[in-house]
Amino acid sequence: MTPAQVLAGARLLGIIHLVFWLLQVLVLARVIISWIRVDRHNPVVRFIYDTTEPMLRPLRRIARVGSAGIDFSPLILLLLLWIAERVVVSLMLGAVR
Repeated sequence: MTPAQVLAGARLLGIIHLVFWLLQVLVLARVIISWIRVDRHNPVVRFIYDTTEPMLRPLRRIARVGSAGIDFSPLILLLLLWIAERVVVSLMLGAVR
Protein backbone atom coordinates (compact mmCIF):
# COMPACT_ATOMS: atom_id res chain seq x y z
CA MET A 1 0.00 0.00 0.00
CA THR A 2 1.40 3.36 -1.00
CA PRO A 3 1.59 6.36 1.34
CA ALA A 4 -1.02 8.12 -0.82
CA GLN A 5 -3.44 5.23 -0.32
CA VAL A 6 -2.82 5.26 3.43
CA LEU A 7 -3.47 9.00 3.53
CA ALA A 8 -6.66 8.64 1.48
CA GLY A 9 -7.89 5.89 3.80
CA ALA A 10 -7.12 8.00 6.86
CA ARG A 11 -9.01 10.93 5.36
CA LEU A 12 -12.00 8.71 4.61
CA LEU A 13 -11.99 7.37 8.16
CA GLY A 14 -11.84 10.95 9.41
CA ILE A 15 -14.86 11.91 7.29
CA ILE A 16 -16.81 8.88 8.51
CA HIS A 17 -15.98 9.75 12.11
CA LEU A 18 -17.03 13.37 11.52
CA VAL A 19 -20.39 12.35 10.02
CA PHE A 20 -21.21 10.06 12.95
CA TRP A 21 -20.05 12.71 15.42
CA LEU A 22 -22.29 15.33 13.79
CA LEU A 23 -25.28 12.98 13.92
CA GLN A 24 -24.63 12.34 17.61
CA VAL A 25 -24.36 16.09 18.29
CA LEU A 26 -27.66 16.68 16.48
CA VAL A 27 -29.39 14.01 18.57
CA LEU A 28 -28.01 15.50 21.78
CA ALA A 29 -29.04 18.98 20.65
CA ARG A 30 -32.55 17.69 20.02
CA VAL A 31 -32.69 16.23 23.53
CA ILE A 32 -31.57 19.54 25.04
CA ILE A 33 -34.06 21.45 22.89
CA SER A 34 -36.83 19.18 24.15
CA TRP A 35 -35.97 20.14 27.74
CA ILE A 36 -36.12 23.86 27.12
CA ARG A 37 -38.81 25.82 25.38
CA VAL A 38 -37.54 27.19 22.08
CA ASP A 39 -39.28 28.40 18.96
CA ARG A 40 -39.84 25.34 16.79
CA HIS A 41 -39.99 27.56 13.71
CA ASN A 42 -36.40 28.69 14.21
CA PRO A 43 -34.42 27.49 11.15
CA VAL A 44 -31.71 25.85 13.29
CA VAL A 45 -34.28 24.01 15.41
CA ARG A 46 -36.17 23.01 12.25
CA PHE A 47 -32.94 21.63 10.74
CA ILE A 48 -32.21 19.60 13.88
CA TYR A 49 -35.73 18.15 13.96
CA ASP A 50 -35.82 17.48 10.21
CA THR A 51 -32.46 15.71 10.38
CA THR A 52 -33.10 13.56 13.46
CA GLU A 53 -36.80 12.73 13.12
CA PRO A 54 -36.40 10.16 10.29
CA MET A 55 -33.97 8.23 12.52
CA LEU A 56 -35.99 8.58 15.72
CA ARG A 57 -39.48 7.84 14.38
CA PRO A 58 -38.92 4.09 13.75
CA LEU A 59 -37.27 3.71 17.14
CA ARG A 60 -40.26 5.31 18.86
CA ARG A 61 -42.51 2.69 17.30
CA ILE A 62 -40.27 -0.06 18.68
CA ALA A 63 -39.48 1.44 22.10
CA ARG A 64 -42.70 2.86 23.43
CA VAL A 65 -42.51 5.84 25.75
CA GLY A 66 -42.40 4.60 29.34
CA SER A 67 -45.09 5.15 31.92
CA ALA A 68 -43.11 8.14 33.22
CA GLY A 69 -43.36 9.75 29.77
CA ILE A 70 -39.65 9.37 29.04
CA ASP A 71 -38.69 8.88 25.40
CA PHE A 72 -35.69 6.54 25.21
CA SER A 73 -35.42 6.66 21.40
CA PRO A 74 -32.58 9.26 21.42
CA LEU A 75 -30.56 7.06 23.78
CA ILE A 76 -31.18 4.03 21.58
CA LEU A 77 -30.22 6.02 18.48
CA LEU A 78 -26.97 7.19 20.09
CA LEU A 79 -26.12 3.59 20.92
CA LEU A 80 -26.96 2.45 17.37
CA LEU A 81 -24.87 5.26 15.86
CA TRP A 82 -21.94 4.26 18.07
CA ILE A 83 -22.27 0.61 17.01
CA ALA A 84 -22.71 1.53 13.33
CA GLU A 85 -19.56 3.66 13.37
CA ARG A 86 -17.55 0.81 14.89
CA VAL A 87 -18.88 -1.64 12.30
CA VAL A 88 -18.14 0.68 9.36
CA VAL A 89 -14.63 1.43 10.61
CA SER A 90 -13.95 -2.26 11.28
CA LEU A 91 -15.13 -3.20 7.81
CA MET A 92 -12.96 -0.52 6.26
CA LEU A 93 -9.89 -1.55 8.26
CA GLY A 94 -10.60 -5.21 7.49
CA ALA A 95 -10.75 -4.45 3.77
CA VAL A 96 -7.34 -2.75 3.97
CA ARG A 97 -5.63 -5.78 5.49
